[in-house]
Amino acid sequence: MSNSLYRQDFAIIASWLAFGSKALDLGCGDGSLLSYLRDGLEVKGYGVEKDDTNWLAAMQNDVDVIQMDLEAGLSEFENNSFDTVILSQTLQAMHNTEDIVKEMLRVGREAIVTFPNFGYWRNRLQIMTGNMPVSEDLPYEWYNTPNVHLCTIHDFDQLCAGNNIAIIERKVITNGHEVTLMPNWFGNLAMYRLKCAD
Repeated sequence: MSNSLYRQDFAIIASWLAFGSKALDLGCGDGSLLSYLRDGLEVKGYGVEKDDTNWLAAMQNDVDVIQMDLEAGLSEFENNSFDTVILSQTLQAMHNTEDIVKEMLRVGREAIVTFPNFGYWRNRLQIMTGNMPVSEDLPYEWYNTPNVHLCTIHDFDQLCAGNNIAIIERKVITNGHEVTLMPNWFGNLAMYRLKCAD
C-alpha cells in the first residue's frame, strides 16, 4: 500500500472518532493506527494482535495490546465497552466474517471496517487475463495469501443489509483520493462506519 493511501486511511478513521474516545483495534499490527489516534485525538486505544512480531512491535510502540486470535471471538470484552471497534484491512483474512462484524457491534457502539475492494477495475482486469490479482493492496500470490474472503463493495453492502447493520458513512478511496463515481469499479479501498440498525 502506498504511503499516501495509508495516511488517508488513518485520517478518515480519525475523522470518525471523537476526541478522547475509547477504541479497540482488531488486528492492530504494529500499533501505528492506535499511535496516530492517540497522538492526534488522545484516543484511549487498545489493540488485539495474534502475530508475535507485530504484537512485540506494538508493545515497543507503547500501545496497550492483547495477544489473541480474533477467530476465537471477542468474549473477553463486555457489551458496549468501547466507543468504536476498528477492523482495518483485516476483514479479508477472517474465516468467520459475519461473526466478527456482529461481535464488533456488540463490543462497540460503532464499528469501522476497511478492506481492499476486489471489484476494483485493475483486479477485474487481472482476472480477465486469467490471473488472480496482485497489487499493493493485495500483495500475495494466490498460493501464499492469508486472504480467505475477498469481497466487493456491493458484497459488503449486502452483508450489512442481511445482518441488520446500518451504514452510517462509507468512503471509498484510490491512491489517497476519494472516489464518488462508480466506487465499486474505481475504488480500491472501502471504508465503512457502522452501527446496529434500530
